[in-house]
Amino acid sequence: MKLLQIILYKNLRVLTTVQIAERYGTNSDHISKNFSQNKDRFKEYKHYIKLEGEELLYFRKAQQQLHISSIARVLYLWTEKGAWLHAKFLNTEEAWDVYEILVDEYYTVNEDVVPLSKNQALVTVLRTTADLVENTQAIKQEQYEIRKELSMINEKVDEQITLTSGEQRAVQKEVAIKVYEIEVNTTIQSKLFRELHREIKNRFAVASYKDIRRQDLQNVLNYIRSWVPLKIS
Repeated sequence: MKLLQIILYKNLRVLTTVQIAERYGTNSDHISKNFSQNKDRFKEYKHYIKLEGEELLYFRKAQQQLHISSIARVLYLWTEKGAWLHAKFLNTEEAWDVYEILVDEYYTVNEDVVPLSKNQALVTVLRTTADLVENTQAIKQEQYEIRKELSMINEKVDEQITLTSGEQRAVQKEVAIKVYEIEVNTTIQSKLFRELHREIKNRFAVASYKDIRRQDLQNVLNYIRSWVPLKIS
């Protein structure tokens, strides 16, 4: 299972029919058939984006790495909600497992924003206050209390900062490297991706990569590098 090439349409992450089919272990015709037979369940811009005419020509030129057929007159791009409907209509264990991975690793990515900005502002205020305190015995005690509170707030901030989008990609790449080292069969690779994905979430008690604490990043990478699948261990 190769890492997905990120496709953005008006700043929204989407997937092509071919990518959805490959990920869900089926073919494009099956995906298109499910869409055709359940078209009333799909809403444009909510579940899919339909490109045609000049818009399709522009998109094909901008996304040459996708090798979109030059004879294609219509192209469907699937949002996260569209991917969910396709998993529902296929209703296979593989499709549901892959959908969960897509949500964690493709559709949902944390922005590079550090949380607890109010606490960090308080940290700055406390540090400034501590530095301005005069060096008397009574004020030394006050300075000690301020720095103690500062330390506690810093620890709280560190515990709650999660991975940035770049750090999440680093984890995904490490997973891919490990799986490709272990197995060359693409069918077995897909199973190993799902197995390692679940074990990381269980071991570090997170729902997805974006919830991993930054302070645990190196432990996660070390765990992946030393990981051995159940069938080998």
